[in-house]
Amino acid sequence: MKVKEIAKILSANILCGEDNHNLEFECAFASDLMSDVLTTQADGMLLLTGLANVQTIRTAEMSDVQGVVIVRNKTVPQEMIDLACESGIVLFECRSSMYKASGLLYQNGLKPLF
Repeated sequence: MKVKEIAKILSANILCGEDNHNLEFECAFASDLMSDVLTTQADGMLLLTGLANVQTIRTAEMSDVQGVVIVRNKTVPQEMIDLACESGIVLFECRSSMYKASGLLYQNGLKPLF
């Protein structure tokens, strides 16, 4: 699933990485526990989380996550946006709950990590 498709499905804003429009996400993982994210690795993985801080981007870097969706209408700090841009991570923000966002992506063909 491509960046623009994800944004459309979730009615999400792309805060960083819109120029990576050809990037393909193959699966998604939803968690607010960054320790769980650190134990996962998959090519083309999209992370859905409600944690709007720089540690989320640092964790994404370590786990080779290419995209992060901040759910629950959280305000994403500029420091987080800047770090995502520097790291080449696509960053989205959306109003939906994690449950709804996960369901919408699954319903539209994005596979779960497990």
